[in-house]
Amino acid sequence: MTLTIDTHMFIAAAPATLRAESAGLSPAQFYDRYCRDAGALKLSEWTHLRAANFTATLEFAGRLRTVTATGSPVAALTSALYDEGYPIEILQFHQRRTEIGTATFVLCEFNGRRGWGAALAGDSAESTVRAMIAGINTFA
Repeated sequence: MTLTIDTHMFIAAAPATLRAESAGLSPAQFYDRYCRDAGALKLSEWTHLRAANFTATLEFAGRLRTVTATGSPVAALTSALYDEGYPIEILQFHQRRTEIGTATFVLCEFNGRRGWGAALAGDSAESTVRAMIAGINTFA
């Protein structure tokens, strides 16, 4: 699903700490810095099966791995990332429903470095997975 992003609304949905950190960035700069969907880790495919069931196919430097989970996308993705050598810790998690989708903002720590990831998607699970990937791609 492709969403048209109102970047001002998206940034307004961010937690105060992220808005302060990103003060002075244009909406395009905000998106480039915090919403990286390309990098060391990519989401190749996403399927939300029903209620709390989903399948995500992740690409790690050209290698694909499919994660199927029931329940929390944070727990499933964190476990899969750890298995692939990305021991990520979620320090802050903020999610808000907007007029056009769910905005998710995560502060991640990886190898002693911290970075925010942000995403907007049609459902909260996909938004969460995309924000976590964006967070990793800020420093991986």
